[in-house]
Amino acid sequence: MAQNTKQKKSLRTTKISARKRARQNLKAHERNRSLYSLLRNKMKELRASLAAKNKKEAEAFLKATLPVIAKIASKGIIHKNTAARYASRLTKAFNQL
Repeated sequence: MAQNTKQKKSLRTTKISARKRARQNLKAHERNRSLYSLLRNKMKELRASLAAKNKKEAEAFLKATLPVIAKIASKGIIHKNTAARYASRLTKAFNQL
């Protein structure tokens, strides 16, 4: 009997912390999705200007996109090697204009 009540107490404590962790996870998920969406939109704008062969516009988009890629990699939303690959490919495409 005594052991049964001990288990209930620990479950109650776990339940409270699990709820808090779930709230924290939701906030982090929303923040990460927002930043990842920003990255995708910046890359899409840059690729569109590269496809249109508009060098001036592409240069402005490249300068805006590279810091976003670095920021998202530093926060761990994307892996640092993935960020390096994105930056490399976009820069290479820009240099081929």
